Amino acid sequence: MTETAMPDGAPVVRVTAMPADTNPEGDIFGGWLMSQMDLAAGSVAFRTCQGRAATAALDGMIFHRPVQVGDEVSCYAELRKVGRTSMTIYVEAWRRRREAVLGEKVTEATFTFVALDDDGRPRPVRSP
Repeated sequence: MTETAMPDGAPVVRVTAMPADTNPEGDIFGGWLMSQMDLAAGSVAFRTCQGRAATAALDGMIFHRPVQVGDEVSCYAELRKVGRTSMTIYVEAWRRRREAVLGEKVTEATFTFVALDDDGRPRPVRSP
């Protein structure tokens, strides 16, 4: 995969990968990256349903490239579908080396969130 311009728009999450987030080979744990993507999807879900929401499913997680310590990781999230109680959110994670201008897509996945009421039960998604 070659470096390219990052997606248009602001990322929902941007963070620097740190040494504590690595596996024994020195690459960033896939679970750490997935949690950053989940945070990005959760932010979109919260804004969409105007309240509490929880991850219900994760589909099609694809790891294209490893992330290394010091990489700036940006997660871009897009609302794809709204159901009665659920929201489908597509997330791409991009890395940019600290000295680079361009980046590369490292991971993508589709998250399903469910809007929850105060008791943790599914509720209708309110429109923004």
